[in-house]
Amino acid sequence: MVDGGAGTGVGASPPVGIALWLAGRRARAGDTRVLAVDGRSGAGKTTLAQAVAERLDAPVVRMDDLYDGWDGLAAGIDQLVARILRPLARGERARWRRYDWHQRRYSSDQTLDPATAILVVEGVGAGARAAAPLLSGLVCVAAPVAVRRRRALARDGDTFAPHWERWARHEDRYFAAEDVAGRADILVNGAPARDGSTTGGSATR
Repeated sequence: MVDGGAGTGVGASPPVGIALWLAGRRARAGDTRVLAVDGRSGAGKTTLAQAVAERLDAPVVRMDDLYDGWDGLAAGIDQLVARILRPLARGERARWRRYDWHQRRYSSDQTLDPATAILVVEGVGAGARAAAPLLSGLVCVAAPVAVRRRRALARDGDTFAPHWERWARHEDRYFAAEDVAGRADILVNGAPARDGSTTGGSATR
């Protein structure tokens, strides 16, 4: 883990600091450095992951595309490890199935070349213990539940609203079992003051 002494952190701009930090990390999935950005729904993972990926010119794999529906968190983690991370670690092309939330089934196949230098994976499950040996870094993003719910429902509207509590139960079990925040290299507050939080920024440790 990064030394988390007094005053350490990734600076005022987490995407910039995280991108610079990741550049010094060792590739653990073959030649690919994989950054996992994990956290509960609406915490700000997608926005952060996309900003980091843009700075690094890296592709992003979204856990939303890997889940097998609203009860498919475990299946999504299995896909991440078995179909993406392990093949990359073997120097092979990653191949996985993308879930179609409208048709409620897996549909199109996706691929990723093993020569990919950096990969950003974002979503609940990205930092699972099963994936940990193949990750170069783990970022955990957190925000108050009221902020998260407002964001998630504003983003996904009627699609997510009937399933909020159902998905939250899966999150509860996952975060209780996986201790993502406790294992994270970097903790990010996804709710700056304007979103109703009293603090902002991030900290490495």
